[in-house]
Amino acid sequence: MSEQRVLDRAATLAEIAPNSSVTASTLAGETGQFTTAPPLHEPPVSYLEATESPAFVLANTKRGIGLGSKRNTVSPSGDHETLVLVTGRRTLCLVGQASTDEIIEIPHESVAEANYKTGLRAYRLSLRTPRNIYHCWVNRQTDEELLATATAYIEDRQRETPEEMDSDDNASRIMYRGRPVKQPDEPPSADRPDDEKPTVMYRGTPVDKSSE
Repeated sequence: MSEQRVLDRAATLAEIAPNSSVTASTLAGETGQFTTAPPLHEPPVSYLEATESPAFVLANTKRGIGLGSKRNTVSPSGDHETLVLVTGRRTLCLVGQASTDEIIEIPHESVAEANYKTGLRAYRLSLRTPRNIYHCWVNRQTDEELLATATAYIEDRQRETPEEMDSDDNASRIMYRGRPVKQPDEPPSADRPDDEKPTVMYRGTPVDKSSE
């Protein structure tokens, strides 16, 4: 995507967005929400599908995204940020890196529960799927009303029976570095003891699935 196309599309998407958290400068990758440096290695708008538009943009500078556990995070490098783009299809988490951005997406149809938390130390949007939970850390300068509205927006798009993240449909997979994260084939059971439940592996290490 050429620089002019990036600028034009970012301006268009910001204009039609229902919330002021979506700005042209952030989508175009010119400045972050809490830093004057580019938030990502690539313009955030370049990660959106052709007919996709963000309704909300959340950000944090250092905390990143917690995978399964609040301690097991993918964090931005240098002066980059983490941007969380909530679109009509998915929550798209973009973690800024020096050479290639980390990408994690959670389709709305795979969300079993969405909530947010605020506190003295940190704010976060939490998305629970049938097999995991994702902690999207948010800067504490974020207005709580924005978090509440974004959470309600996701809840409105949930399904009564959320889809498993290991579906053959690419739109229903968690993406990491542009590739689906392999999930275990055995479905979870609420009646199964913890030590018998399938283990989600991340970079060869079991992911702690407790919500702490």
